[in-house]
Amino acid sequence: MAWIYLFLAGLFETGWAIGLKYTEGFSRLVPSLLTVAAMGVSFWLLSAALRTLPVGSAYAVWTGIGAVGTVILGILLFKEPVTVARMLSILLILAGVAGLRLTSGG
Repeated sequence: MAWIYLFLAGLFETGWAIGLKYTEGFSRLVPSLLTVAAMGVSFWLLSAALRTLPVGSAYAVWTGIGAVGTVILGILLFKEPVTVARMLSILLILAGVAGLRLTSGG
């Protein structure tokens, strides 16, 4: 169950990272409230996962999921560039996340 919490925490991290763009420096109320809510949910789920998972692995996986999700949504929503280097970097992050999942307890 901890890995499910961690995966969801990573998705909410992606949500709040993308949400930051829509807040326009926290000057827009609704996007700001949704972003802060996503932050809270992400941190709560991460803390639940940390009850049983090693902190180093869990934190790295959480940020990896968030990073990959944010890059992908940046491409889809904001027309950020798709380059070979970016795609290879995403694959490396995913390989690291998978490796940590396979070698960590919980």
